[in-house]
Amino acid sequence: MASQHNHPNPHDEPTVPPPSRFDPHFTQHVIDTMGENVAPRTRQVLGSLIKHLHNFAREVELSNDEWMTGVHFINAVGQCSTATRNEAHRVSDVLGLESLVDEIANKIVAEGDIDPTSSSILGPFWSPDAPFRENGASIIQNPCEGGRVALMHGTITNLLTGEPIPNAVFDIWQASANGKYDFQDPDNQSPNNLRGKFRADENGKYWFYCYHPTAYSLPTDGPSYQLLRLMDRHPMRPAHIHIMVTHPDFKGCTTQLYPKDDPWLSTDTVFAVKDDLVVDFKPKEGDAKATLDLEYNVILAPKGYKGKQFGNDAKL
Repeated sequence: MASQHNHPNPHDEPTVPPPSRFDPHFTQHVIDTMGENVAPRTRQVLGSLIKHLHNFAREVELSNDEWMTGVHFINAVGQCSTATRNEAHRVSDVLGLESLVDEIANKIVAEGDIDPTSSSILGPFWSPDAPFRENGASIIQNPCEGGRVALMHGTITNLLTGEPIPNAVFDIWQASANGKYDFQDPDNQSPNNLRGKFRADENGKYWFYCYHPTAYSLPTDGPSYQLLRLMDRHPMRPAHIHIMVTHPDFKGCTTQLYPKDDPWLSTDTVFAVKDDLVVDFKPKEGDAKATLDLEYNVILAPKGYKGKQFGNDAKL
């Protein structure tokens, strides 16, 4: 009986790429027109962009109408953007580009059994002006109907030693129970509502009151939503809490935390969910300020620690 597998015949001639009607030298000519004063990294990035862009156009045999549709789309992205709305950023998000760039920039695989806390995208709503608050304080300055208060707490530790990191700064921001951030909702929220920075104590511990997060939709009035519709995708982000944890001696971690029962986890429209960022809110008893409890411990890698090295690391 003949074998079900096709094995290469050593006497076969080498495979020759089929001839193409496209000029095989065109793309390299475009790249080579860059002048001698182009910075090496700029030459690398733009050269690769041109190569992939041209190969994409050849692969799908992009038509004039399709190319012009893309031009109009890029124009619309610019026309929609304002000082407080970055539509190009949002398009990058829904295509997964920001989450991929975040992974390239921050992913560390530890040499031991425990990895540092995963990063996730910063998003457009972080503010450098969030005030420091005392541990045990609440970031809820303007209560919202339907908001469920949680006591959030945890320990920040050193990846290599397991020791606590005193004085680490835990920066948190989140949307209110109506799905809006403070500066999106000035009629109901004062500046820095649901924002705050907390300094870990001598045992690396932090604690404060916040809301159980609420899922919300990306805006549906711009080009990014038109792109989602074209791909038959929804605009929903799962409920999440943003955190940024920093210390001068450690690689900081910017990430997002997601309730485990959120229905949008597997189809997050910006692809930012990771397994270790899914959390469990539990009932809280004996606390007049909260009905929920959330413990989340953060692991930071010392600055300069690279973890396991992989074949592509030298290229990044």
